Amino acid sequence: MDTQGGPYLNKRALCSPLGAARLCQLAAGCSVIAMVTHSAGYSGSQGVFCMAAWCFCFAMSVLVFFLDATRLYSCLPVSWDNLTVTGAAFATLLYVTASVVYPLFFVTSECPYAGCDVRNFRIAVTVCSILGTLAYGAEVALCRARPGQAVVGYMATVSGLLKVVQGFVACIIFGAVANRSEYSLYAATIYCVAVYVFCFVLTAVVVIMTVCGRTKAVRCMSFDRFVVVCTLLQVLLYLSASVVWPVFCFDTKYGSPWRPSSCPRGKCSWDSKVVVAVFSFVNFGLYVADLIYSQRIRFVSPQRSTISRA
Repeated sequence: MDTQGGPYLNKRALCSPLGAARLCQLAAGCSVIAMVTHSAGYSGSQGVFCMAAWCFCFAMSVLVFFLDATRLYSCLPVSWDNLTVTGAAFATLLYVTASVVYPLFFVTSECPYAGCDVRNFRIAVTVCSILGTLAYGAEVALCRARPGQAVVGYMATVSGLLKVVQGFVACIIFGAVANRSEYSLYAATIYCVAVYVFCFVLTAVVVIMTVCGRTKAVRCMSFDRFVVVCTLLQVLLYLSASVVWPVFCFDTKYGSPWRPSSCPRGKCSWDSKVVVAVFSFVNFGLYVADLIYSQRIRFVSPQRSTISRA
């Protein structure tokens, strides 16, 4: 028999800015999925990606809202605040990508063969996807740690949010590597792929440790020092990969600095190499920013057993 006083449902899940943002996420996700399945449609790998991203984010939002409204999150062996802000940041990136990819491949100024209704539905899908992006971004903004606060939820800091972006960019790199990049031609490019994988795994380890509440001392160092050491190592590795990959892909001795005329668009190894090179520099910049910001963090390890919400 439950003898705990107070209401069983968490009113803040509805009557708060954070609750309003999550309700908007649910409304946008439901609208997008309904319109795509009803009339807008999708096809090809680009459409499958967009639909998978929307469905994943919608399912995650339903689960988060339900657990927060019923306070059942307290039964989970995780840091709830870190988990939700990580999910919101990842969903924001997915929605941003889908909001660009879907209209790029499916929205045209002229009516398709199926009629103007299909085009109008696709425009509405794009608008709702953009609104969903804003809703998830609002949750990240509401949960983000403010300057001067004691840092308890690491994933709510700029450094923690950068970890999510770094992992997302690494997934883009992996997709380009797997798409006819011909990375296995040289030992140097194989080294670059190994760097991308290692840094991604290291980032994932930090995120998982934070979400699971394992943020006490790591061997002989504190958690915030451990994060700085890992980030410095990732900066050095990405610096080497960002130099080596372009040399062995675009230098005339090993490849071509210009796009070959016989290379079909969308099925060209040169395009994949360019994507990997560009996002290698992007992730290098993100790790440098992470390293700079990490110097200012003094993390306070939370007591998981005392996490509660009004």
